[in-house]
Parts: sequence; structure tokens; C-alpha cells
Amino acid sequence: MEKIVIYGASGHGKVVCEALREVGKYEIAGFLDDRNTASNGEFFNGFPVLGGGEILPDLRKNGIRWAIVAVGEGKIRLDIAGILVKAGFLLATAIHPSACLARDVLPGAGSVVAPGAILNPGSRIGENVIINSGAIVEHDCVIGEGAHICPGVCLAGGVQVGRLAWVGLGSRVIQNVRIGEDAVIGAGAVVLNDIPAGATAVGIPARVQPIKAP
Repeated sequence: MEKIVIYGASGHGKVVCEALREVGKYEIAGFLDDRNTASNGEFFNGFPVLGGGEILPDLRKNGIRWAIVAVGEGKIRLDIAGILVKAGFLLATAIHPSACLARDVLPGAGSVVAPGAILNPGSRIGENVIINSGAIVEHDCVIGEGAHICPGVCLAGGVQVGRLAWVGLGSRVIQNVRIGEDAVIGAGAVVLNDIPAGATAVGIPARVQPIKAP
């Protein structure tokens, strides 16, 4: 097995770590974390915290070529993924064995599919996407890079979720709705209409929230 590092010693990092361990394709070398450098040399979830981004060249020199980002916030996740690729790493996917993926669904590099998630035929999943625990992505959905589909979300058929969008815990989206780039859907919302890029929508039915003056 080839060694892999997980970038992000966090709660989501535990989920990614468990998925990788269950699959058994990689040997986990440890975690990287720029925000928690005081823990360097200590252990997180049973594996050492090796350092932050500054040690990437050393890891490559030591033959580690696989990495995955375990950060929930999309923009940070894409930024770190870019740093890893520039440093010569390959981005792994982490798909928990209890997830159910149709045969034609292939998540992009760096994506995470958590326990109990369902991805049905015809769906396309971009790079560095999170499909979190128990989420349902119905047929022919399109999920843009860096998007986060939170636990318990249900996307009906043909939903499109834009790049860096956040679809909140337990929300529901009816068929053929489009959620724009960098949009935020609040927890428990029921989305019946398209949501513009950059907007925040909450409630049942979900309504776009006015932008507050600074």
C-alpha cells in the first residue's frame, strides 16, 4: 500500500481517516495541519500530526505522493488542494464502503463520500466535493467542485449544485433546481426554486435572505 497524508486534523479529518482505513487501499502516514501546529509530534485519531504545509517538500522526497484534504470549508479546501497539486501530490478520493454509488458515478479527485451516502445513476461529482453522512444524491445531479453536501441532505433528480456551494444539514431540494456557485442553503431548508450564486437561502420553503448593509 502507498502512504497517504490527510491535510486537516479536525472532526472531518476523522471521517476521512475512517473511510481510508475501511477501504484499506492506503497506509496513513499521518495528518497535516497549519492551524494546530502546537500538536505537531502528537497524535490525532491514532496517527501522528506531522506538521503543516512547510513539510510538503520533505514528504515528497520521502516518497509520499498521495494526499487528501479534510477541511469542511470549500474555499480553504480548494486552496489547500491547489497547494498539494503544485507540490507534486496526487489527490485521493475517500469513499466509505457503506456508501452506495451507482456504477456510472465516479467522484472527482480529492472528493469524500461519507458513510451511508447514496449517489444514484447519471450523477456527476466534481473534484474536492464532500458528500457527507447519509446524504442522498438522486439521478442526474451535478455537483460542482468544492461543494459540500451536508449530512442528511436529499437532492432530487437533476439538481445542479454550483462550485463551492454549501447545502446545509438535512435540507431538501426538489427536482431540477439549480443552486448557484458559492450559495448557502440553511439547515433543514426546503428548496423549491433556483438559488442565485452567492445567495443564502433558509426556511420552508427556502427564501433568499437580503444582504445586510455593513
